[in-house]
Amino acid sequence: MGLHPFYSAKEMDEIVAEFIKRTILKIPMTEMMTTLKAWDFLSENQLQSINFRKRKESLVHDLVLLCEEKNASVSDAALLDIIYTQFHRHQKVWDVFQMTKEPGEDIDLFDMKQFKTSFKKILQRALKNVSVTFRDAEENAVWIRIAWGTQYKKPNQYKPTYVVYYSQTPYAFISSSRLRSSIPLLGQALTIASKYHRIVKMDFRSRYLDSLKAIVFKQYNQTFESHNATTPLQERSFGLDINMDSRIIHENRIEKDRVQRVTQEIFGDYPQPRLEFAQYKLETKFKSDLNGGILAERKEPLRCLVKFSSPNLLEALKFLAPAGYSKSEEKRREQKEI
Repeated sequence: MGLHPFYSAKEMDEIVAEFIKRTILKIPMTEMMTTLKAWDFLSENQLQSINFRKRKESLVHDLVLLCEEKNASVSDAALLDIIYTQFHRHQKVWDVFQMTKEPGEDIDLFDMKQFKTSFKKILQRALKNVSVTFRDAEENAVWIRIAWGTQYKKPNQYKPTYVVYYSQTPYAFISSSRLRSSIPLLGQALTIASKYHRIVKMDFRSRYLDSLKAIVFKQYNQTFESHNATTPLQERSFGLDINMDSRIIHENRIEKDRVQRVTQEIFGDYPQPRLEFAQYKLETKFKSDLNGGILAERKEPLRCLVKFSSPNLLEALKFLAPAGYSKSEEKRREQKEI
């Protein structure tokens, strides 16, 4: 990345030094060495020359001096910030975006190098001042950090957007940002670079990126399952009193067993992925046996948006039926027939 036209070399050095300083200050001391080694910018000898038992302010000063000696760039500093964010991904709120192709269109062979080049060019052509940094991760994933500027202002390195894209899949995870105007451009860059045609935001989000990934890739049985599969169903607890009083009527016992069985079939008895926000779009027409009325005469369907939030939304939904707050579709049909 070249020098910004508004800044001299000395001013750029000061900007990079401040950027690195702020990033290192965020890193917990217990993670400092691990993070710096993952960064792989400072050599092993340079790291060994640093006294990590110093006060953090003094340690950061020494590390920044070493970075200045190696002429660290904005891109180098941005890479360190990506690594920190990867370790602390739960501090962000992540939205899921799904891309689609045209019906009948073949799947193209994916080239990560070509994707990065195309993605960066699209953003830089549309916006003069924008910096883009990539870091490859596990499972064919790439982390992308975008610092947004304007036609007349340099990129703001302290309010970036992070994207995690899994190659050869239609899914991208994007950190929630106040810069909503950048989302359409970001979506355009993702779809063109990955050779898709359309991108839509899905109706759930969470701070737990791994849980979102498990949900969209349907990996929760493997990723989150932690129970003993040999445990008999009747011994597993769903918030019900397994040692029920013998005086409970037979019908009530059968109903509780049925609720327990259906809940287990739907959710399993392993911990659910951590989902914090979800929304459901409802569209229905009003029906009534009564004559007249504003709603009965309405031709347009009723539309509403139902939003759910919880520290662990799926676990909360899992216990609604056993707690008696919801009924399965099977039970509703039975009651309707009666």
